[in-house]
Amino acid sequence: MRSIRRVVAAGLVGGAMTLTAACGGGGGGGGSAAKADLGAGAAGAKPTAAAPTSTVPKVSKAAVSIEPKAGSVDVAPNALKIGATGGKLTTVKVNDKTGKEVPGTISADGSSWTPTTGLEVGTAYQVSAMAADADGAVATADSNFSTLTPTALAKAADNVDNNATYGVGMIVSVNFSKDVKNKDEVAQGISFETDNGTVVKGHWFDSRRLDFRPEDYWKPGTKVVVHYRLKSVEIAPGVYGGDRDEPFTIGRSQISTVDVAAHKMTVVQDGTPSEIDISAGSPEHPTWNGTMVVMSKEGVVRMQSSTMPGMTGAPYDLQVPHSMRLTDSGTYVHGNYWSKSSTFGEDNVSHGCVGLKDVEGGGAGTSMGKFYDGSLIGDVMIVKNSTKKETLDPANGLSGWNVPWSNW
Repeated sequence: MRSIRRVVAAGLVGGAMTLTAACGGGGGGGGSAAKADLGAGAAGAKPTAAAPTSTVPKVSKAAVSIEPKAGSVDVAPNALKIGATGGKLTTVKVNDKTGKEVPGTISADGSSWTPTTGLEVGTAYQVSAMAADADGAVATADSNFSTLTPTALAKAADNVDNNATYGVGMIVSVNFSKDVKNKDEVAQGISFETDNGTVVKGHWFDSRRLDFRPEDYWKPGTKVVVHYRLKSVEIAPGVYGGDRDEPFTIGRSQISTVDVAAHKMTVVQDGTPSEIDISAGSPEHPTWNGTMVVMSKEGVVRMQSSTMPGMTGAPYDLQVPHSMRLTDSGTYVHGNYWSKSSTFGEDNVSHGCVGLKDVEGGGAGTSMGKFYDGSLIGDVMIVKNSTKKETLDPANGLSGWNVPWSNW
């Protein structure tokens, strides 16, 4: 029994010692040791899953692409392409070296960005773009490049003078000094701003001529500005255009209708009609049927039969007063002083032109003098009931009104 007690007592003593070490009983030294043991235990403890030591950044599934590549030179002004895959573009900034930003729009699906204006030639650009995936993780890309310097320029000349006033049939005809390769881009580079919302469209007659008109005759008083933005448009390989603005105004309405068979011309100005006796083309040289436009007011013009291919009859060489050109091929409405007075309103004797009574050198008070003074470039001339079988070529003068709007 005694031995058993000793064992138990020894166990209790061991237990008491253990408890003393754990709980810090009477002596001060025991407390210090306990604190030291706890501190060592805390420092050596391993972190748990509930308390991570760091956060791993998310990798975006989106990717941004920029063409041209960084450092590219001699880049075409229309070559910039910015897109995103695996996400949507959120921010795109394109700036030139002065800090001027190029305006543009991100597509509805966020897959691409398109500049609203062409880039300038001979200019350095900086590009930065951002895209985000479905989780909001962001991807970025940057680029820098410079556009080419044109090797040559193409002149775009038209028939409009700044701040001039034209008739309601005015067609703006643009002629290029070189054959146009990129017709769609060139047509988009010429726009019409109107104060009443009139829509204007262009029509190519050949590789160098582009004419513009609205669907119907202009409304009187319309204010128009033609914007040429061709500086960064490649007209022909390596050849670019220029930028300029040309304002003009549409004046009062005047539409004249020539009835060849009746030898009469009805002039309707702002709704008020008047009638004038005329002499049109003879049966041998009939006047074109169709809608024409006064191209120019040329005053006295020398007209010679020798300059007209296939002309028959008595030769002539005349100084013709009050001449207004209607076609490139030589159709005019002009004064006539060499025919008898009884000819007008009774007979057609001209070589294809429309003649009104006048005096040599032109008289202000004559039928043609009054008509000339009251006319504008761009006024409409409609010819009907002529014996001419061929159809007037819409490219002959400003005769594009003979093209249906659906084909314009």
